[in-house]
Amino acid sequence: MNLTERTKLRRLPARGSHELESIYGILDAAFLAHVGFCANGQPFVIPTNFGREDDTLFIHGSAASRMLRELSTGVPACVTVTHVDGLVLARSAFHHSMNYRSVVAFGTAKKIEDDERKMHALRVISDHLIRGRWDEVREPNEKEMKQTSVLEFAIEEASAKVRVGGPIDDEEDYALPVWAGVLPLRMQAGEPVGDVRLVKEDLPEYVIQYQRK
Repeated sequence: MNLTERTKLRRLPARGSHELESIYGILDAAFLAHVGFCANGQPFVIPTNFGREDDTLFIHGSAASRMLRELSTGVPACVTVTHVDGLVLARSAFHHSMNYRSVVAFGTAKKIEDDERKMHALRVISDHLIRGRWDEVREPNEKEMKQTSVLEFAIEEASAKVRVGGPIDDEEDYALPVWAGVLPLRMQAGEPVGDVRLVKEDLPEYVIQYQRK
């Protein structure tokens, strides 16, 4: 993976990393990415789910999707993911912050034409969202495959940034009678709600045990 001025960490570089282990860990814990690209001089940022395999991200959608059509032409793109782990409440308004984990990745995408690789990519996306589901459901048929576009986004370079810990106030503000600290935040699965037309009502183990990494 290359590193250039695009991924040079300028603001608070001590919080950043170019280590693949950190980058992949943050990507794998997410299921929603935002894809930024420019079409005819107009910037767009589109949310989408994804799957990762090594340094490739797979994204999919309708064959009529403008985002997928534009990305498949090889235009430069930027993919970002962010986890907010807590609100950092300081004694001054200026020093409020968030604890977070984020990745910014640059690269280009191409459309997958080979049916076998396309099906593989769809399985990677499914397993990324909820591992075990693909083995139980009906796979896409020929008509559904034609209606679906799948792109592989090659990560050319990327950087991660993480903030942890409590507030950092100006020394004179520590004497203020204001509560300060961290309000942790996390995403948690709720109680599963079965479809009204269920034939099999037993909950799959992958639903019962579902959690993000």
